Amino acid sequence: TARVALPAAVGALAAVLAISPLTKRAEVSFVLAKDKVAMANERMRVTRASYRGQDDKGQAFDLSAGSAVQASSRTPVVQLGEMAARLNLPAGPATLVAPQASYDMDAETLKIDGPLTFTAADGYRIETANVSANLNTRALSSLSRVEGTMPLGRFSAGSLSADLGTRTVTLGGGARLRIVQRSGRGR
Repeated sequence: TARVALPAAVGALAAVLAISPLTKRAEVSFVLAKDKVAMANERMRVTRASYRGQDDKGQAFDLSAGSAVQASSRTPVVQLGEMAARLNLPAGPATLVAPQASYDMDAETLKIDGPLTFTAADGYRIETANVSANLNTRALSSLSRVEGTMPLGRFSAGSLSADLGTRTVTLGGGARLRIVQRSGRGR
């Protein structure tokens, strides 16, 4: 009954509000009871959130999420589900994908709890987990195992830290590199 009554009441209210300017009566009033209105559990919930912009070098980026939820206005953290970022780098496009992350709006930090995959057009691929990134200092770190490939070969390590501003990546904790020689390089 509520499925029929509520839309009918909304329709009737819309009809009264649409017709009321045509009548000679100057005002229409109604009462809305606060205790009968559904309240949202979250301050903000967005489905298919997207943010586009440019970094300080003018390179375009697109950050998207399947969902974004901020629990309350007292908590400046937005939980992101199905996060993906596309970056336009000088060597070509790069993507960063994680099933979930959290963004702290006050500290401007991104924390990824779980796996993360980074893929670049120039042959770089990095897989790691539990990453934190400070967007102010452009620093990124992971204390989880990291594995990846690059045009030179494959690498692995126990941890990763990066300065995105200077494009410096440091591998720690038993770093290994396997160089794969390709025939015909010196022709």
